[in-house]
Amino acid sequence: MSALTLGAAINAGLDRALADDDRVLLMGEDIGKLGGVFRVTDGLQARFGAQRVIDTPLAEAGIVGTAVGLAVRGYRPVVEIQFDGFVYPAFDQIVCQVAKLHYRSGGRIRMPLVIRIPWAGGVGAAEHHSESPEAYFVHTAGLRVVAPSNPQDACVMLRQAVASDDPVIFLEPKRLYHSKGEVDVDADLADAPPLHLARVAREGSDATIVTSGALVRTALDAAVAAEDEGLSLEVIDLRSLSPLDLNTVAASVRKTGRVVVTHEAARQAGLGAEIVASITEQCFSFLEAPPTRVTGHDIPYPPSKLEKHHVPDLDRILHAVDRVLEREAPLAATEGSVR
Repeated sequence: MSALTLGAAINAGLDRALADDDRVLLMGEDIGKLGGVFRVTDGLQARFGAQRVIDTPLAEAGIVGTAVGLAVRGYRPVVEIQFDGFVYPAFDQIVCQVAKLHYRSGGRIRMPLVIRIPWAGGVGAAEHHSESPEAYFVHTAGLRVVAPSNPQDACVMLRQAVASDDPVIFLEPKRLYHSKGEVDVDADLADAPPLHLARVAREGSDATIVTSGALVRTALDAAVAAEDEGLSLEVIDLRSLSPLDLNTVAASVRKTGRVVVTHEAARQAGLGAEIVASITEQCFSFLEAPPTRVTGHDIPYPPSKLEKHHVPDLDRILHAVDRVLEREAPLAATEGSVR
């Protein structure tokens, strides 16, 4: 076990994947000599060479299109999109080719392609550098969409994604790149939780918070703060956004009877809407209060000086907890986009 940042854990996972399988290739803008804008691929080109860690032109559609061809030919490419908001030029390739070729070919073609995307806000960057486009990909049949929340999961889930024969959108919460945790870089994937399973990050009995990525840490902080008021909050780390592990979510909601779902993306048609709808269908008779969402606002990502009002924080999550518990809101100092 080693103490690694989340970024270093992903680097270790990529290193292990490259070493274990000659078919694995990395592709992206400035990922080689520079090591990526977040230095996640630092040192990999020096170790494995420019034929396997490839600096590409600034052309996302071309990067993903080339990776599709490589995957068809038996390689296992791992593509880096430099920032979340830069993925849109490749959207046609992802939706029309990456997600469809296995089905279009009647199962004859596999698409073992990983698309790594630094994801979401909280780093003081502008639009196109702080976006949360996960709902587009979750809505696209044929894609797996995953999001680690800690260094151990980041390393293991990255290796699992590379080993998968399915295309995987791998969302990396960029504001956690420098957060540290213990990581077993040599963990046996056979013993690791399957890529599609959620995790109970903290057990509780009064209400459930469902989230993913960087907001898992915020939700855990909210649970600690609520404990001072005598409240017991359960926190579910989704890990996989598609497919959703609704069994783990439903088991928690049946226990607590109350649920808050939070994500950074806009509220309208966000992943939280699907989770709330599914909870209502599966757990209606167990619910003691309407499910509540805490989300980003329905606007383009704001300037960095305003993002603290846009990204769900501890106060907004605690306010939602107060609402589902029908309290007088002693925990929350501010009110945001909570509905």
